[in-house]
Amino acid sequence: MATASTATPLSSNSHRRLLLLSLLFILCFSSDKGYALRAGGEEEALQTHHHTVPLSSLLPASTCTPSTQGKKGKASVKVVHWHGPCSTLKQKEATAPTPAQILSHDQSRVKSIQSQVNSGRSKIDYSQAATLPAKSGSSIGSPNYIVTVGLGTPKKDFSLVFDTGSDLTWIQCQPCAGSCYKQKDPIFDPSLSKSYKNVTCDSSQCSLLTSATGNEPICSISTCIYDIHYGDRSFSMGYFASETLTLTPTDVFPGFLFGCGENNRGLFNGAAGLLGLGRDKLSLISQTESKYGKYFSYCLPSTSSGTGHLTFGKGGISGNPKFTTLSINPQGPSFYFITIIAIKVGGKILPISQSVFTTAGTIIDSGTVITRLPPGAYTPLKTAFRQQMTKYPLTDPVSILDTCYDLSNYTTVTVPIINFYFAGNTEVPLDLSGILYFASPSQVCLAFAGNGDASDLGIFGNVQQRTLDVVYDVAGGKLGFGPGGCS
Repeated sequence: MATASTATPLSSNSHRRLLLLSLLFILCFSSDKGYALRAGGEEEALQTHHHTVPLSSLLPASTCTPSTQGKKGKASVKVVHWHGPCSTLKQKEATAPTPAQILSHDQSRVKSIQSQVNSGRSKIDYSQAATLPAKSGSSIGSPNYIVTVGLGTPKKDFSLVFDTGSDLTWIQCQPCAGSCYKQKDPIFDPSLSKSYKNVTCDSSQCSLLTSATGNEPICSISTCIYDIHYGDRSFSMGYFASETLTLTPTDVFPGFLFGCGENNRGLFNGAAGLLGLGRDKLSLISQTESKYGKYFSYCLPSTSSGTGHLTFGKGGISGNPKFTTLSINPQGPSFYFITIIAIKVGGKILPISQSVFTTAGTIIDSGTVITRLPPGAYTPLKTAFRQQMTKYPLTDPVSILDTCYDLSNYTTVTVPIINFYFAGNTEVPLDLSGILYFASPSQVCLAFAGNGDASDLGIFGNVQQRTLDVVYDVAGGKLGFGPGGCS
């Protein structure tokens, strides 16, 4: 075999033929068709790892647009955005909270959850309970989503905040012995219900309040009194009672334990009270265990003009959800802990050590708006996102959101897809509505925020959960994510 030093030179004819073939090759792949092939490949890659949508699609519609996606089970109630056109509690634009106010309230909730998990629940001085800053319970923050359930005999319907970070279900009750905030529905009057009954102080049920509220129950003439305070000075106090709860015409629960609040204050903006979906024995999930097996799911709509669902039991799950592990932290036993192992932006896994996520841990929470990440994860996420958004001008931050763009001069926007990976290598691609937070056309922000310290608890918020069927198999210790739960 000839070596490089003994190779036979090409003949002049062979040399001319090689030059001709090279010229034809260059002409072919520098033609319009050749460029189109290469551009098509880049376009395909762009479509694979990016969302490209009209900017107008990020704006909520002014009319209610119920979701046509997803399969709802028999035991389902409709979920609507608090401030959207589908809500009966919708406020006038002049009184609705601004994006900055929503995010500020959200930060209050996050700080109180983190404090609770870091240090455990503190006790309340009951003599000053109505005036002290709250020391137990997570902040209400700026709750986004409400559901309507029935209470009493005959049944009366009430719009309640639903919250996976709370345990005790409570509503405002007549008479308002202390104070009641304004609500849209008539305030519940227990004297008009045939099935209402107060819980006595010596009942084993009364003692359950300690873990559900973080406070010891109070006795008033042998009647059990509950007292729940939240981290933003919101509170509810009143009789601990049993009543008939109606979720659907065929899902009725006599003897449901709840708080009948006669002294209430807080950022509830017209809702009648709160529906607790935590892990505690007094949560709705535990009290309906015999029928639903501690299994529930929900889907949050992509915009405030859409609708979703809250479903109890194993019905109504769209597609095949991918499951990860749920764990329990003794310092926050009611919260749903999950494990993030990686984040991908625009098709590329970020260089983040898994220990960054496990140092403080992470919960999933329906009441927190914006996902909070440890600094060692948020900084790489922000950096990668900005690198792929250089065509759009950065603008001023909005509250806790520091990566915001002025898109007022654009009709479409192309945004890198963000995927989260959870324990078990469960990959969850986020909807575009889970990546961008729309404050205005001139302030569209990356919908994530960094914690102040690596020891602060991470929270997977409700913006990132949009359009997914989020499936809680509490008894099985699993959390699932299914695409196309609602739109």
